[in-house]
Amino acid sequence: MRRQRNQTAVSLMVIAALAMGGCSSGAGSSNKEAAPQASADQSVSKDGFPIVQEPVKLSMFTRIAPVNGSFKDMPVFQDYEKLSNVQVEFTEAPTDGFQEKKNLLFASNELPDVMYRSGITPLEAVRYGSGGQLIPLEDLIRDYAPNFNKLMDEYPEIRAGITTPEGHIYAIPGIVSLSAARTDKKWINQAWLKKLNLKVPETTDELYDVLVAFRDQDPNGNGQKDELPLTARVGLSVATMMSGSFGLDQQFGYNINLKDNKVEIWMGSERNKEMLMYLNKLYAAKLLDQEVFSHTEAQFLAKQGSGLTGMFFDQTNNNFLPISDQYIGIAPPAGPHGDRMQSQTSPIPRDFGAYAITSVNKYPEISMRWIDYFYSDEGSTLLRFGREGEHYELKDGIPYYKPEYSTSETQPKITPYAGGGAPHLISEHVASYINPPQVQEAQKALDPYMPEIRYAVPMFDEATAQKVNMLRNDIDKYYEEQSTKFIAGALSFDKWDEFQSTLQKMNVEELQQIYQEAYDKMDK
Repeated sequence: MRRQRNQTAVSLMVIAALAMGGCSSGAGSSNKEAAPQASADQSVSKDGFPIVQEPVKLSMFTRIAPVNGSFKDMPVFQDYEKLSNVQVEFTEAPTDGFQEKKNLLFASNELPDVMYRSGITPLEAVRYGSGGQLIPLEDLIRDYAPNFNKLMDEYPEIRAGITTPEGHIYAIPGIVSLSAARTDKKWINQAWLKKLNLKVPETTDELYDVLVAFRDQDPNGNGQKDELPLTARVGLSVATMMSGSFGLDQQFGYNINLKDNKVEIWMGSERNKEMLMYLNKLYAAKLLDQEVFSHTEAQFLAKQGSGLTGMFFDQTNNNFLPISDQYIGIAPPAGPHGDRMQSQTSPIPRDFGAYAITSVNKYPEISMRWIDYFYSDEGSTLLRFGREGEHYELKDGIPYYKPEYSTSETQPKITPYAGGGAPHLISEHVASYINPPQVQEAQKALDPYMPEIRYAVPMFDEATAQKVNMLRNDIDKYYEEQSTKFIAGALSFDKWDEFQSTLQKMNVEELQQIYQEAYDKMDK
């Protein structure tokens, strides 16, 4: 039976996917012949270890985050080499300038065997796959990746999100089956609620009243009006976090509702107008942070940990641990029409393009067997936690870092998970570091309101992707600018008809039809 899903931000955005990878697909176009097979004396075990009897070397190009240590020193890769008999030589490229280095590899056709944690975008996958520099993976997955194959059967949206219109898979993503790792929680200051004898708000009207009390009734008791009722990450993050209360979903990593198999881009809808009017009401009353459109990420995180904030949104409690007992996670408030969705939810296939095999690879079967291990709980535990007894201990079957390895300085040195984008499975079994008890409780409040299914960005062919890019460059910029003005009161809602008309002139309906056609073609 298919696992019940409680689905996470937002999600992959097509703009990010399309803006990258600007080099020509011509390089390597002569490599369209069938992928090389393992030689006869290198028979590949389809299960168990070692993967091969005689050692095999694979070269992998990877992004290394600023917090990481060298991959060759990480216990996961040292131990897995002994287990698998596969020796990996990593070429590590820092996050800064990584995209340019990746572009140069494909442009020069100086390719490694594998692109590991390299953030291959949907457009790059189509471009370099059709150009012959990345090989199709669907048959290799079927024959040599039982763990990943099982996940695709369990969650059909994975296959739908990584398969090109021609039916090929050129890159595989990280998989997040843990709901708490796919969405921000709605954290509210329970100490202030208790001090003011207020109940947890269940509706948007009740939330407004609670925020007014936070503003006016000195809940921190210092005699000063220094409380910040509500804050969020910079930009329209607050709109994304509140959209579900107004019946507005975030399918395909965009402002899209999906109902009765029909795609609706809702930016010009009356429901969106209602949401923006509500946020404008909060902003005008100084209940919403007046710096929400200008503060930095560091400033936002500092506000979380200040003890002076009534409500904010974040995935974990890491940034306010010293005062974490002040906060609880709450359910989405019901909006004016009774809507109560947790729309800000990323898809189960996350970190698109985390792993891809190039056309120069002499051992594609070995390469697929090698990565498949990390889509099991056992392999994911090794990747994330290192060695049992040395780096982690089991408690009720769940791995927990030993104290000396659970710090922000030590943890990134033993696992490529730190810094994001590593191809592996994030399940409840391996999530103790990002899913402590308080976060689990906060997620339980959201679980009844999570979407049953969350579709990732569609795999467009290159011509369609370029068309989407062109349309969205104008539409998204206009929508963000005007929505910011509506919320901040710089633009009257008397201008809503003009706003709708401009979206139409920008061909939002054409963009909607492209998403509709992509959805209709999906293997759901």
